Amino acid sequence: MSFVTTVKVRFADVDPAGIVFYPRYFEMLNGAVEDWFAGQLGADFRTLHIDRQVGVPTVKLEATFLSPSELNDELTIRITPRDIGRSSCTISVLFSGDGRDRFRAEVVLVFMDLKARKAIPWPEDIRARMEGGLLLA
Repeated sequence: MSFVTTVKVRFADVDPAGIVFYPRYFEMLNGAVEDWFAGQLGADFRTLHIDRQVGVPTVKLEATFLSPSELNDELTIRITPRDIGRSSCTISVLFSGDGRDRFRAEVVLVFMDLKARKAIPWPEDIRARMEGGLLLA
């Protein structure tokens, strides 16, 4: 049960060669994670960050650029949880379009108390929803 969303490559996303400027993939990835939390996990970032004073910073990111994406491409972004720890979660993220994989990332997110600046356990409701999408290897 991966979370799937789409994004269109916009003019602001491409470099003079007409392909996605690599930092833009990280912005798109962050947007997809925000959508995953708001949608499938039932915890929008406003509620988490502003109301509850907790967050999910990225603490590890490994990226592979597989094939260029160009202006106006429609990209599908698939987020699949791979491992859920006490306060961390490893996710696989795959961007694809027109039958080609474009960008792949392995990301570790940590649930943290923003005031104390320390990791805390996942709330049970979020953990349960993550586990529902867990990829069993």
